[in-house]
Amino acid sequence: MAKKPALPKPTPAELDLLQTLWPLGSATVRQVHEAMLKDRPDVTYATVLRLMQIMHGKGLLIRDEAGRSHVYAPAYTQDSLQTNLLKDLMQRAFSGSAKALVLAALKTGISKKEREEIEHLLKDDKQ
Repeated sequence: MAKKPALPKPTPAELDLLQTLWPLGSATVRQVHEAMLKDRPDVTYATVLRLMQIMHGKGLLIRDEAGRSHVYAPAYTQDSLQTNLLKDLMQRAFSGSAKALVLAALKTGISKKEREEIEHLLKDDKQ
């Protein structure tokens, strides 16, 4: 049986851009740049353009070149990419143990609200 190709692993800057693009769905470089300026007023249009071109080359973004402005969209859903990154982290840092990963996450400090949400999810899972 053929092994599925691994999803590309985004850099922190690429993940930051994806966090901006996922809610937009698809967008031009200008639209992504304007959205990123809200949290990162120092980011330049040229930086966003170059990063999106690199991400397209890596297979993280798809590009529609039909119009005058290229429109980019994430090649993977947020859920699928996050799941892949989590599995990779679990294998590399926690010897494949989901329990160890969860315990480490809980030890880093979670808010009271987050704890209540987790407890609610666990109670629902039991029923």
